[in-house]
Amino acid sequence: MLFIFSTLALAASGGSGDAVFRGAEQAVEFCIGIAGGICLWSGVMELTEQCGLARALGRLLKKPLSRLFPASCRDEQILSALSQNISANLLGLGNAATPAGIRAAQGMAALGSRAQDELCMLVVLNTASIQLIPSTIAAVRSSYGAASAFDITAAVWISSFISLAVGLAAAHILKRLWP
Repeated sequence: MLFIFSTLALAASGGSGDAVFRGAEQAVEFCIGIAGGICLWSGVMELTEQCGLARALGRLLKKPLSRLFPASCRDEQILSALSQNISANLLGLGNAATPAGIRAAQGMAALGSRAQDELCMLVVLNTASIQLIPSTIAAVRSSYGAASAFDITAAVWISSFISLAVGLAAAHILKRLWP
């Protein structure tokens, strides 16, 4: 439907179809350029799980995570998935964080009603994730020729911390309003 509407708008404006093909070409180039980084970091996250680093990271993050996810942190599988998810988000690897986030969410859902608030909290943390190293954003900026791809780091830190604080506050307020 969107394609049909766009074609009609292009015909009505008297424009040429060259922009359509240039846009498609740029989209493919962008996807290929970013796919390598995504594959690399997804592989790194899988290696951390296979070599036991995810479990060690889970032990390191257990105390802070148990304050946010008390029921879920009792299960080692969920704790490991949460740790991987949080770690990937800290490194700015949102796409690599997704599989671990899905595993954590599935584990939480299996816990039943005890973990519904925790599942909402996981969504908040993933949406407002703190990025210490904004690698995906830097990769996008680099693919578009940015002179210094990481010069936005301070802005990412500030916006990440603010969005996380607002998200956590909203989750706690809504939890009290609708128990």
